[in-house]
Amino acid sequence: MTSGRSKHVILAVGLLVLLLAGLPLWAAAQEQTEPAEAAQDKAAQAPAKTPQQTAEGVVRLDEEVFVTGSRTEARSVSESMAPIDVLTAREFEGLTGADLSDQLRTLVPSYNVNTQPISDASTIVRPASLRNLAPDHTLVLINGARRHRAAVIYWLGNGVADGAQGPDLSAIPAVALRQVEVLRDGASAQYGSDAIAGVMNFMLRDARKGGSLELRGGTYKDGGGDAFSIAGNTGLPLGQHGFANLTFEYAGSDPTDRSVQRDDAALLTSVGNTAVRNPAQIWGSPKIEDDLKLWANTGYLFGGGQQLYAFGNYVRKKVTGGFYYRNPNTRAAVFSGDGGASLLIGDVLDARDGVLDGSAHCPRVPVTNGVPNQAALGQVFADPNCFSFQELFPGGFTPQFGGNVRDYSAVAGVRGLIGDRLSWDASAGLGSNEVDFFISNTVNASLGPDSPTLFDPGLYKQDETNVSLRLGYPVNDTVHLAGGLEWRDEKFTIGIGQLESYINGPFAEQGFSAASNGFPGFGPLSEGNWSRSNFAGYVDADFSKASTWDVGAAARFEHFADFGSTINGKLAGRYAFNPNVALRGSLSTGFRAPTPGQSNAFNVSTQFDLVLMDLVNNGTIPATSPVAGLRGGKALVAEKSTNYSLGAVLRLGKVNVTTDYFRIDLRDRLAVTQNFALTPQEVEGLLAAGITSARSITNFRFFTNDFETTTQGIDVVATYSPGNTGFNLLFNHTNTKVTAFNPDTLSAGRIQQLEEALPTTRGSLSITHAIKDLRLLGRLSSYSGWYDADDAVSYDDIHPEQGFVFSANHFLVDLEAAYAWNKRITLVIGGQNVFNHYPGENPGARAGVGNLYSQYTPFGFNGAFWYGRIKYDF
Repeated sequence: MTSGRSKHVILAVGLLVLLLAGLPLWAAAQEQTEPAEAAQDKAAQAPAKTPQQTAEGVVRLDEEVFVTGSRTEARSVSESMAPIDVLTAREFEGLTGADLSDQLRTLVPSYNVNTQPISDASTIVRPASLRNLAPDHTLVLINGARRHRAAVIYWLGNGVADGAQGPDLSAIPAVALRQVEVLRDGASAQYGSDAIAGVMNFMLRDARKGGSLELRGGTYKDGGGDAFSIAGNTGLPLGQHGFANLTFEYAGSDPTDRSVQRDDAALLTSVGNTAVRNPAQIWGSPKIEDDLKLWANTGYLFGGGQQLYAFGNYVRKKVTGGFYYRNPNTRAAVFSGDGGASLLIGDVLDARDGVLDGSAHCPRVPVTNGVPNQAALGQVFADPNCFSFQELFPGGFTPQFGGNVRDYSAVAGVRGLIGDRLSWDASAGLGSNEVDFFISNTVNASLGPDSPTLFDPGLYKQDETNVSLRLGYPVNDTVHLAGGLEWRDEKFTIGIGQLESYINGPFAEQGFSAASNGFPGFGPLSEGNWSRSNFAGYVDADFSKASTWDVGAAARFEHFADFGSTINGKLAGRYAFNPNVALRGSLSTGFRAPTPGQSNAFNVSTQFDLVLMDLVNNGTIPATSPVAGLRGGKALVAEKSTNYSLGAVLRLGKVNVTTDYFRIDLRDRLAVTQNFALTPQEVEGLLAAGITSARSITNFRFFTNDFETTTQGIDVVATYSPGNTGFNLLFNHTNTKVTAFNPDTLSAGRIQQLEEALPTTRGSLSITHAIKDLRLLGRLSSYSGWYDADDAVSYDDIHPEQGFVFSANHFLVDLEAAYAWNKRITLVIGGQNVFNHYPGENPGARAGVGNLYSQYTPFGFNGAFWYGRIKYDF
């Protein structure tokens, strides 16, 4: 570990020791008062009899809700009309991932998330997807309330996630969760926009006593990634009939390095350039610092049966990653202006008077076999009126990019009963996510020798407000009616960067690029905020007969201030032939409205072009801009879907199996286009629009609704629990095909990304076994291949002529042992990917940008991770 990280660990251990020393006294005091509080505890559990909304969108009493209340040993809820996974807090205890997203990848068969190195803001907030659709095709709820989006738009996400804007699941600590419900079915008719692939509902802990403290630490077998976390949760009584459940987590992790030295950097070293770092460019996980998560969940039951509830969070962290290496001889518009034949030399006098007449008479500095002419370069260095960025960075430079994340939310509501039948729930919530970017070890080349090397490019911010009223009425034992009204407003903000991060400096006319190199800052014409409100009303009806059959219907009307109105519906049913065999299915329509950020944001990303074998700047511009209009850009519309599912439930003694087929037809699907080369006229158009970095942009793209897809597959979940041993089998096969597209906006490469970027098949088999105080866990996970557009390699093919074999299936093994030292203290040791499995090596790593493995591997590229954990329950 680094010295700074060690200090954090020492501090965390010290804090844990102090807490462990004091908590037995607190726990004993609680135990002494427990008999007097027994009646209060029962009353505090009364919220279980207050109205809640199930994953099907039907308001019921909690004592009847099978989604949150009836799951025992089963992995999936077999009584539901649609496939639902319910993950308890205990299932997260056997996982030590970087964050909740990594843990969910292990537990949910169709969930995917990558590490995302060198992916601009996608490194800070990683895109995650369900059923191989975009991150914003899955709706995320907290305690049944819509979770706000992250501010980050995933400009780089290996195709499927490009341009998406979804919530940041890493902000949720697993220790705060009572359970997680994953509805793998379209649910726009119940919940509105985004619920095309499904719904993930994170239920917070609601205990009013007890708690736990936990200290974790781990490292990768092959080095780097040293990680630690200290987390705690406690339940406190709030008066006689209430609770306050509080959670904290503080964590951090060091970066990893899985790179090889690039050929161009190795050449520089071989000819005597001692300033080149080895490796010049690092591919690996980013550094995460000051990762603080605070969550609270509260409730209070009044004498009349009404319950006041509130929950919220405050989260912050700092994430730092690397960018591409800038070669000191060839990087265009910084070190060279002619492809590396000679160095780009700035004339200070011309920059000062604005007349390009060569006033300083700076010499030409040719480059031969990677070595600049030393005599000419020495003349430049000696002349104060001549300038080369080799004076600052003789070995080139690799920008360091990251962001400071701030996330908070607050939801409050009241629910109760009118009479003994009509349930109601009124709530309001606020949510905000902000990413304040920074970039260092880079320059605004157009400022010449006056350029800083650290920049504040500005920020992205997402703010959302939600107000809802939900009603439920059980007509009789067979019929249940529900309905509700919702109002939502979301605002996306681009905050201006420091002047030097976006200004077009005096050296720009000499061919030096403007703005902070790697991530241009947001200027006065880029900054702004854009908002959009929408209103919705919905009705649900549920018809059931004991445990024999169940039919549900739902309809939702939604009006958006900028996209107009939409009506969606759903019909679902389940029929049990006997207690052991049942069929279920659903048919629904869905939609997703483009966000204000997707409609208005501007971004420039530096990417490696495999054809040019060089870095190029690619811009994403609003679809309604005049330049986009020349290539078919137009106002965006909402995506529309039709969802089908058909499944079977089978029980054979202690064996439970659910199998579900699904199909999702998406029309007017939203994504970014292929890259278009900028013409000189288009450059002038972007400059006129205030985009000062336009001269350094090679290509541009924009959002479009120009294609349709069909995604279909099968999910299998099986459990077997004979005594002290448990078996869980998860399997998912998902295939996406682009069924129609506009060839003027989507290239064959973009189509291949959308169809092949994510594995089509995933599976896992977990086995747990308890021996008195010892609990053992083993897990085998499998992933099929994927296509990496940045490497232009399909990681499921065999290439013997290249000496590389990319396995069509990748198998990983996780092992863990937990020992209960006593009733309160548990010690855990374990390993993830214990056999140190890596994806196939990238054959173009050395000739390209040095990434030894695909950055989009679905299981990571860091190898085996070993960890230890100590947990104290009170």
